[in-house]
Amino acid sequence: MTSTKPSLPKGTRDFSPEQMAKRLFIMDAIRHTFQLYGFLPLETPAMENLSVLTGKYGEEGDQLLFKILNSGDFLADVTTEDINKGSKHLSASIAEKGLRYDLTVPLARFIVMHRHELTFPFKRYQMQPVWRADRPQKGRYREFYQCDADMIGSTSLIGEAEIIWMAHDLFSKIGLTKFVVFINLRKILKAIANHIGQGEQETTLCTAIDKLDKIGMDKVKEELTQKNFSKESLHTLESILSINGSNDEKIEQLKKMIGSSDVGKEGIKELELLLTYAKLYPRATQVEINLTLARGLSYYTGSIFEIKATEVAIGSIGGGGRYDNLTDLFGLPNTSGVGISFGIDRIYDVLEEMKLFPKHSNQSPKILITNFDSYCEKESIKVIHQLRASNISSELYPEPAKLKKQLSYADAKQIPFVIIIGEEEIQKQAYTLKDMHSGEQHTGSIEDLLKFIKIQ
Repeated sequence: MTSTKPSLPKGTRDFSPEQMAKRLFIMDAIRHTFQLYGFLPLETPAMENLSVLTGKYGEEGDQLLFKILNSGDFLADVTTEDINKGSKHLSASIAEKGLRYDLTVPLARFIVMHRHELTFPFKRYQMQPVWRADRPQKGRYREFYQCDADMIGSTSLIGEAEIIWMAHDLFSKIGLTKFVVFINLRKILKAIANHIGQGEQETTLCTAIDKLDKIGMDKVKEELTQKNFSKESLHTLESILSINGSNDEKIEQLKKMIGSSDVGKEGIKELELLLTYAKLYPRATQVEINLTLARGLSYYTGSIFEIKATEVAIGSIGGGGRYDNLTDLFGLPNTSGVGISFGIDRIYDVLEEMKLFPKHSNQSPKILITNFDSYCEKESIKVIHQLRASNISSELYPEPAKLKKQLSYADAKQIPFVIIIGEEEIQKQAYTLKDMHSGEQHTGSIEDLLKFIKIQ
């Protein structure tokens, strides 16, 4: 058999134990925060029927779905006519399933299927990988984890407020202080579309301005021109999107520009209430109205959120919003939901670049027990069971070796303590504990050493 040089698909990665320790640091903080706010855990399959996934993310999102070929002879029923109709038609004939694009649409499917078993409002969190057939680049991967928290079955803006509070609590836990939570509302965007005379093209407008940070205003205007937006409407649009100042100043300018319409009034009122809730957080919040925030995903119908680190050139580290019609597509109308998704991979990159990971975030055991020979090994095994019964993570060196080799092993794995158990220690029932960081040694019974270890 010819050997093949191993490689990874583009946009995917392996994670070493050191990297996993840092990822678990983030995931544990996210999970603890979700649980603190009353969200319950949920998991859904990696694959969904394409009928569940398609049509939920907009035309561009549908193009990024990873499709799974049907099992068996998937081309058996494909005709020349099918092939001649093009790839889109052909893919529907040979693929009925796809990898999930996000966690929100599978949640909607789950709620519809289990609605008689759930208590509403239903608050769930989910931490699983998702897949997108996107072009890999810095901070953008084809396989990545999302950590979602959603509340389904309530229209109260308390749901939005909890997302803002929860984001601040999470980033406080992981030491990230330089970030901002951007907010906008679909009602504001609808009022803007109406104000510039393009009310029927609200979705087109949102999809275009969602790219503003990436391609700039000129390219956005160029794209909208091709969609039959007039020069006058684009000039008015640019003046609205250029509104700046504090949140209060933005609100006042919005009242002048779009406050005369009913949808504009409603949107401004909701923005003001949301900002009021944000201020009720016991510490200062970092919340900013961003009128260019549209998030092209078509299922958002209310609030829109995006969170960015302010000192690192990486995309959003969290995003979400309110969706009122998502479960409609699965036969459950009038069920509003609001949620947030945190991206572990981008949060990891931010913490790494800003050197914010704690020094002791590794998952190595706390103690290594030495192994010198068959006689000492039996005593070492007794000791390690005592340590584990005391809930102290520990490792027994698996084979007899010289002390220098075992200490080098502990040092390489960043194990902070080594308990040395030789013949002399066994006879005296007094073991030696070596601090690998300071080099200090302590001698005593296992009970004495346990007390010392626990206070470290």
